[in-house]
Amino acid sequence: MPSSSQSDATLRKSASPQPLLVIDGDSFAYRAYHALPKTIRRSGDRGGGAVLGFANYLLRFHETEAPRAVLVGWDTLDAPTYRHRALAEYQAGREVDAELREQLDALPEFVATCGFANAKAPGYEADDFLAAAVRREERREGTVLVATGDRDAFQLASDLTTILQPVKAGEVARIGPAEVRARYGVDPAQVPDFIALRGDASDRIPGARGVGPRTAADLLRRYGTLEAVLAAGRFAAQAEELKLYKSIATMNAAAPLPRLANQAPRWAEAAALARRWALNALAKRLEERARLGK
Repeated sequence: MPSSSQSDATLRKSASPQPLLVIDGDSFAYRAYHALPKTIRRSGDRGGGAVLGFANYLLRFHETEAPRAVLVGWDTLDAPTYRHRALAEYQAGREVDAELREQLDALPEFVATCGFANAKAPGYEADDFLAAAVRREERREGTVLVATGDRDAFQLASDLTTILQPVKAGEVARIGPAEVRARYGVDPAQVPDFIALRGDASDRIPGARGVGPRTAADLLRRYGTLEAVLAAGRFAAQAEELKLYKSIATMNAAAPLPRLANQAPRWAEAAALARRWALNALAKRLEERARLGK
């Protein structure tokens, strides 16, 4: 049986100079759905804006980053996670209309037809697959690019992992540990502690009463972790709640993943699918990429 040092050496040897690209599928599908006109249609008069917009992001990231492989993580909308069971308010009020839901169901087919990998399983969120992929790739000493609009993913930033965060006018910010510290005043590993203390309005995590981002960062600079803050006697009446909030804010790196070997894009097959869906402009882009072999 190989020793752990031999296993580590094998992992390092297998690392590729090209990054693994991991994408939060729901994040970009939602963004596209709300940004593009609903007049964009697929065959059968089905919605097409989320599909087209997501595809544009995917093609852009693949062209600019030249990844060795692509993994897209997805939420399972009809199955609650432990987060929903543990906190009734978690993501309360979020609604996904039928047309967006249908496109979210269709998008994994597009990803797979392109030759890329999907990750989706009941009980897990897209974020969890991002974290699992980062952990696996970093063990190989490979680099990772995590594309998401969710700032919870800042907890994944490291010397090997960079967050690609969409900002205004189609720009993408590159977030590493230094950028996390500049924005929040904490290290990436402290982001779940920071969220637990400050709260997160988008996910309906209340946070510690009376604590905003500056106070949360000050406490973590002084004590290091939420647990140390609580051990010092702070927020005694909310201690169990805050531990729960941190658990909810922590991405689950144990989420199940497919194999992530190097991939060769299948642009011609993806173009044919886009044609069947009557997304002809997208099909032309994909046919051009197939012709150029990029």
